[in-house]
Amino acid sequence: MDALSNIPTVAHVIQQAVAPVFLLTGVAGILGVLTSRLGRAVDRFRTLNMLFENGADEHYPEMRILARRAHWIHWAISLCTVCALLICLSIVALFVGTEIAVDPSPVVSFLFVAAMLALIGGLLCFLREIALATGMISLPGPK
Repeated sequence: MDALSNIPTVAHVIQQAVAPVFLLTGVAGILGVLTSRLGRAVDRFRTLNMLFENGADEHYPEMRILARRAHWIHWAISLCTVCALLICLSIVALFVGTEIAVDPSPVVSFLFVAAMLALIGGLLCFLREIALATGMISLPGPK
């Protein structure tokens, strides 16, 4: 009979864990976009590096910007990954706290706030990378 009395408690914990799981899905989508942008920047850098090694010095400014973009994307990916890990830990804390009959609220609150701060940092890094990418775009002057 004791196992049946725990069903409502577990069901409640699962309900509480649904929101962080949806957030985790959103962060995974952001990570997908970031890794795609990193791959494109790295591929372009490699192409320009081959030209640079063959004496095409005019590509050096673009290579510098690509290196800065890769740096900002790296930080965005790192912070968003930390966010995802903290979300996972908050979900684990919900379940573990329920199982050992301890109030997990302080730990879950701390982990969730830390996750949001990491996400904010990652999005700010992403915003900076976007600014660098769009700053590279310019129309050629009339000939």
